[in-house]
Amino acid sequence: MSESTERVSLPLEPQSEPQTELTTQPGSRPEPSSQLQAPSPAFKVYKPTDTVTRLLPPLPDEYFEPTTSDLKAAQATLSARTHAMTDAPLQLRAAREATEKAKRDRWPFTRIRVRFPDRTQLERVFPSTEKIRSVYAFVRELLRDDVKPIKFILYQSPPKRDLKVSDPKVKGLSLAELQLAPASVLLLRFEDETLNHVTVTAPLLPEVLAQAIDLPLPSDPDRSTNQSPPTTGQPSGVSKLLANGEKKIPKWLSKLGKK
Repeated sequence: MSESTERVSLPLEPQSEPQTELTTQPGSRPEPSSQLQAPSPAFKVYKPTDTVTRLLPPLPDEYFEPTTSDLKAAQATLSARTHAMTDAPLQLRAAREATEKAKRDRWPFTRIRVRFPDRTQLERVFPSTEKIRSVYAFVRELLRDDVKPIKFILYQSPPKRDLKVSDPKVKGLSLAELQLAPASVLLLRFEDETLNHVTVTAPLLPEVLAQAIDLPLPSDPDRSTNQSPPTTGQPSGVSKLLANGEKKIPKWLSKLGKK
């Protein structure tokens, strides 16, 4: 099964939780649509969707084999991320604390979606100061009793980035420090490979699956992209030249021609 994720905008339905438009693009983070409010212990469950499967033709197995350029690009991204986290110039304590406070003030809460192999998704809002272990605890709480003892890993892809609670570089960081704020989609992988097939229903409690709703479709593309840019009534310099039929040569170029 491919571990890649779709680049789609996921509009969220209104409810008592804060609103944020969620987009999964590597190397970038979505901007919140409005100021988030205090999170609710409630959660959402989204049914599996085959929207992408219906829109796209089936792909051959060779498509999922990374090319040399793919591997180089992934390595470059991973190296840049590692450099930013470990080799960045040290800041003064006051400046560093001010930077962290600005992030907390801007994104006090983080919306997390956890996607199971069958594309069922759990969604909940956490304080951005929470650690990744809070997300693990939330997911495990909703698993069936026979599956609760089975270990699982939350990760991002591409490039693949495991968020293990046992990783000392991960467990001590907040969701904001892990660059998950204001909203992120995490994929889930069980240690038991039999649970990782797309045809296996997410092993959630029956009462949780009973609450599943359809995933909202992405919003329509911005219609303004097909519209002409507004005019001010005054033609630009280039437009004036084209309108007058003039062919002016820059002074510096004419001087070069005289030499």
